[in-house]
This record gives sequence, C-alpha cells and structure tokens, in this order.
Amino acid sequence: MLTFFHNQIDRQKSVSHEEQTLTDLEKSEGSHFPGDDYRPSDRKNWMADLTVEKLTLNKIVWPGTHDSATNEIGIPLISRPLAECQTLSIYDQLVLGTRVLDIRVQEDRQICHGILTSYDVDVVINDVIKFLSETHSEILILEIRTEYGHKDPPEFETYLVDKLGQFLIQQDDNLFDKAVSEILPKRVICIWKPRESPKPNRGGLLWNSDYLKDNWIDTDLPWTKFESNLKHLSEQQPISSRKFFYRVENTVTPQADNPVVWVKPVTDRIRKHARLFISQCVSKGCGDKLQILSTDLIEGDFVDACVGFTHARIEGKA
Repeated sequence: MLTFFHNQIDRQKSVSHEEQTLTDLEKSEGSHFPGDDYRPSDRKNWMADLTVEKLTLNKIVWPGTHDSATNEIGIPLISRPLAECQTLSIYDQLVLGTRVLDIRVQEDRQICHGILTSYDVDVVINDVIKFLSETHSEILILEIRTEYGHKDPPEFETYLVDKLGQFLIQQDDNLFDKAVSEILPKRVICIWKPRESPKPNRGGLLWNSDYLKDNWIDTDLPWTKFESNLKHLSEQQPISSRKFFYRVENTVTPQADNPVVWVKPVTDRIRKHARLFISQCVSKGCGDKLQILSTDLIEGDFVDACVGFTHARIEGKA
C-alpha cells in the first residue's frame, strides 16, 4: 500500500513538472506565429471569408475535435466526466468553426467511447446536413470509424452514401492541390474506417484509412505528448507533396493508474498550449507540415489560431 501511495505522488510530480516545462517554454519563446492576430469575422463561414478561389486544400490548417460526438455520453456526473471529450453538439462545433470530426460507432450504429454510449449516428449525420444546408462554401472532413473492441455496423458504407451522397467528395489524389471553389458544390470528405469489413475502394465516394493518418500516443503527460507530436510531425512530408491528411491531436488521455481520471482536468494540461504548438512548428521548421490540429473541448480561440495560420499561408506569409 505504501508503494502505491509513493507511486501516486511520483506520478503527480511528473505531471506538475511537465506542465511547468510547457509554461516555461511559452514564457521564454512566446506563442507567436504568422497570422496569430487574425480573427475570422464569422467562424461559421470562415472558409468563405478566406476566399475559396485562393484557398487550396493543402493550405488549410483544419481545426478538428477529438472524440467529437461525446457530448451526451454515459451517465451525467457519474460516467460522463470519464469520457466527455466535447460538450458541444456536432452542429454547434461546426458553427464554431470545427472542420474535422472524429466519430466512433459500434455495431448498432450508436456513438460510443470504449464501453460508454451516447446517441445514434443519425444525430451526427443530421447535424452535419443541417450545417451544410445553412452554409455554401465550408468543406468538412468526416472521419467515422468502428470503435476499438467493437464490430462494424452492417451495411454502413451503403448507409453513409445514402445519407450524404449529394455532398460527398469523390476520392481523388489530385484533390489536395485544388482550390475550394473547384471542389464545390461537393462539401464532405468522408473517411470510413471499418475494423473487419472491406475498406472503401480508391476513387469511390468514401475515402479509406490510407487518407487520414496520425501518430497517437496514450499518455496523460503534456510535455511528453507535445514533444511526441512535434517529432512525428517533423518526420512527415510537406503538405505540398502529401497525398493524405495528417492529424496532430493536442490532447492527453486519462490513465487508470492516476488519481485524476476525468477528461477535462487531464486534457487541460495541454489544451491551453495549442498556439504554442503552432509557434513551435514554425520555429522548428515544420510549419509547412501542419495540416489537421485536433483538440478536446474545442473553443473559439483554437479555431482562430488554425484559421489565422491558414490565412497567413494564403497571403504567402507562412
């Protein structure tokens, strides 16, 4: 028992030390980057405001959410704090400026996070369609995957095409260099990642897992995750020559052996340092590799940072 308490104290010391490392880095080097002072006038239509004729897909820094459909997961005040990575609905996230969604499903088409469930995937799709009907130039990346440890929903590829067909952007390796104006009126890049079913074919209406990659690590230590994100990003090709989307998740994950297991206090250790991450990307020479940046509990300032850096790219300042 004494060893257990000593281990818990050491864990908390490690967390505090890593939080302080990030705080000290921000104090010493700042969190400035090209476009950091830009604020979109309308987050709901920020792509339209950037001029869709100039905005190519490979210039966008896509603001994304991690475990996007967890706002009603589990039991309030009991299991929900263990898995609630977002408090906003899918529609409200999109209105706020989110453009990459991370959706996890199980066999009965319920949204899930591990063993906890929330609502049917229809809620997500209906929110996406509502947002698309209210805007004209916003393009989304909708990633839907079967959650680890679960079976694929039957006929799910057919379901997605039936629901979203009119909006779906056909898979095309040449798409990344195209301006948004050339892609419209199609609006959704839908990436379907089954566990056992055949993955979507190249050239179809759904994109497969080859087109969205990341290097996620399972840790609740903020500097460890921050440093890992920078390292793996630096090893990628520049976006100008990349034919897939690469995601960096500015998140950390509660660990069972730590006394703090609620999502918010854990992910807040790194969430507040999104601007610092973009700044470090630029200073370390990998600003031209940053593409999708995702977060828990998304807020407007996170969107503004991504849009600001995108604006700087369009203007030739980044």
